[in-house]
Parts: sequence; structure tokens; C-alpha cells
Amino acid sequence: MKFGLIALAAAAASIALPVGAAAGKPFAKDFQVLAAAEAARPEQLRLLEQIVNIDSGTGDVDGGRKVAAVLTARLKALGFGIESVPAEAEGLPENTMATLTGTGKGRILLIGHIDTVFGHGTAATRPFRMDADNAYGPGVSDEKGGVVEGIYALKILHDLGFKDFKQIVFLIETSEERGSPGTRALIAKLVGDTDVELNLEPGDRPDLLTVWRKGSATFHIDVKGRAAHAGIAPQEGRNAALELIHQIQADDVFPKSGDGLTANLTVMDAGTRANIIPQNASAQINVRVRDKADLEKVQAIMEKNAATTAIPDTKVVVSREPSFPPLPNNASTDALADRAEAIYAGLGLKIGRGGNGGASESALAAETGVPALDGLGPAAGGFHADTEFLVLSSVTPRLYLLTKLMMVLGAAPPPRMK
Repeated sequence: MKFGLIALAAAAASIALPVGAAAGKPFAKDFQVLAAAEAARPEQLRLLEQIVNIDSGTGDVDGGRKVAAVLTARLKALGFGIESVPAEAEGLPENTMATLTGTGKGRILLIGHIDTVFGHGTAATRPFRMDADNAYGPGVSDEKGGVVEGIYALKILHDLGFKDFKQIVFLIETSEERGSPGTRALIAKLVGDTDVELNLEPGDRPDLLTVWRKGSATFHIDVKGRAAHAGIAPQEGRNAALELIHQIQADDVFPKSGDGLTANLTVMDAGTRANIIPQNASAQINVRVRDKADLEKVQAIMEKNAATTAIPDTKVVVSREPSFPPLPNNASTDALADRAEAIYAGLGLKIGRGGNGGASESALAAETGVPALDGLGPAAGGFHADTEFLVLSSVTPRLYLLTKLMMVLGAAPPPRMK
């Protein structure tokens, strides 16, 4: 379906409403976009099923390439130029950068990730399925549902002949669940050449946009001891596992949950055989912060504790694996949320605002002064667990929202953050 002159004029009138949106007035319902979003639903869910049933846990190079191939074919059909960008870290599949040039003003960066936290074989044992309310499967909402939504928002723009944007770049990355080690330089380059970043992470229930996020980092505690026969000469050993337990207990001074700083033990490893005193032991502590300075405070405490060992002749080393900075509450994100709320209100729906401890690429954009809005994928829950689900009733409204938001921002890009 293509725009006629009358329809194009009506569409232009409907998107030139940023002032009204900021004032809390709903955008007029765009019947063409809504009809296209409703018509896309069956095909949208079939594509989601197809890629959910392909394992693509972070580091699954073959699986990531298979998912990318499915999506790349669809983006090429929409006229996007495709660049497969090698990952910046070893053991990761390539990232996909799809670019389309229009005739308008706004430069829009869409970011989604196709890596999941689930291992190879999960899709076979827990494949995509739906009931009356939800869709289920590994990565169904985090974040394959959002990536598929992005594909179909771009398809609607294509089918309606909408080009009132300067450029749309869709980055489909492959290492977000590890803090994007394979994409950092590419993201930095892309945010330097965009007016706004829209992130396809899922929206929290019942139907929320994400306007703040915690930053994250993983701290590693590595203990070196001395191996010995556990039966003949245990006294000659220096038990790294026992020292690790001591370190974890000493570090256990941080909150485990809440909206502020949290630190949680997530991985432990020690020992090789039942009859050997462990020579090596390690643990990972996942830390989430609203204030970036809290990461330095955590590291200082852990390094101080590492200097005091309970098991003689053991050595403890603390290191930090970088991830994402916090996405703080800010006026630019709120202004984007105002527009999103006005678009949703045009459907007679209300969308809320919230935040959570899950980090994302939007924080990297916001740190450079680029306005960013997160949580634009379908509403969902159960993340990083077998209970992960996507709320089916949110699929069409969220597709409409993303499509209209790109139309609005393409015609009238926001100013950079101060």
C-alpha cells in the first residue's frame, strides 16, 4: 500500500505534533499505520517463532549467524544496505548494521540484540509456544520479540512509502548479554552520527517504557592456592576454595535487591577431583548501580578484603569486567517518553514509565548526549529464566508505537542532551 497525496498530507499533519505531545495531548490515531500493524501480526509472530527456535546464546557463532541470515534477507527486501561487522571480541558472531537513507531530517538509531542467555539445545527442549495470553521460548522477549518488532516497523514505513527521515540505522548486535564486548566501538561510532537512539529491549509489565536503568559490572575473585593429596598430605595443600568462601563472606556487605546498589554472587568454580585439595577457585559477583561512582566503592572494598586471607599462602586477585554505565533519569528521555505516551493515547491506551536493574546500550548513547528511549519492545517478563514470556496483547500496540515514533522523530529530531 502506497501513500496517495491526500493520505500523505494527512500523515504529515498527524506527525507534526511534538508540541502537543509535550503538552500531554494525544496524537491523532493513524488508521493506515494501525491497519498495517494489525495486518502484520500473524507474519510477525511466525518470524518470532522461527528465530526463537534457533539457539543463539552469547558466543554461539553458528546460531547467531543463522538468526542474522533470516533477518538480513528481510531488511534487504526493504531496501536497506547491509554490512556484516566483525565482533570486537573473540568467539562472537558478526554484528549486522542495516542502513537506509530518506529525504527528511532525523537520524534514527535502532538497537536490538539477538544473543540470549540460554545454552545450545534450549530451543529443542523448550521451543516457541503460545497460549491465550503469552508467547514463550528462549529469548522470546529478551530480545527477539523487540528485534522482530523493529523489522515490521521498518516494513510498515517501507510499504507506506514513508521517507521523511534522513537516515535509519538498525544495529542488530550479538553480545549484549555480556555487556556488548563485541560491539562497543561500533556503538560509539554510530551514536556519534545519530539524533536519537531507540532501544528494542522489552517493556516491563503491565505496559511500561524504560526511562532509567542501572549500570552493571561483573567482579571476578580469583584465588590461587596449592594442590595436595586430600588423603595422604592435605596439610601440604592450601585450599583455594576455602579462601574463596572467606572472600565471599567478607564481601557480603552489599544489598541483594532494591533500586540502588546491589551485588549478587552468580558464578563459582573450584576443584578438579574429589581427592585433591583445590589449587584454584574463582567467583563472579554481578554488581548493579544507579550511581556510576558506586562501582569504584565496591572495588575498593573487595580489594581491601583480598589483602587479608584466612588460608595462609593463598593469593587473591580482584578484577572487573566492564559492562554498561547507568541510564539516569534525564529530561531528554522524558521528552521522548512524552511523545510515546501521546502516540499511545491516540489509540486510547496508556503507557507508563519505569526502570530496572537490567543494563542496555541506551546508557552508552545517553552518556554521549544522544537522547535515548528504552523498553520499546513488547511488554514481557520472566527474563533470564525458563519462565520468560512476551505479552501477546502488547504486540500490535507496541508495533504501532515504534512505527509512529520513528515517523515523528524522522520529521522532527530532538535536540541533543545538555
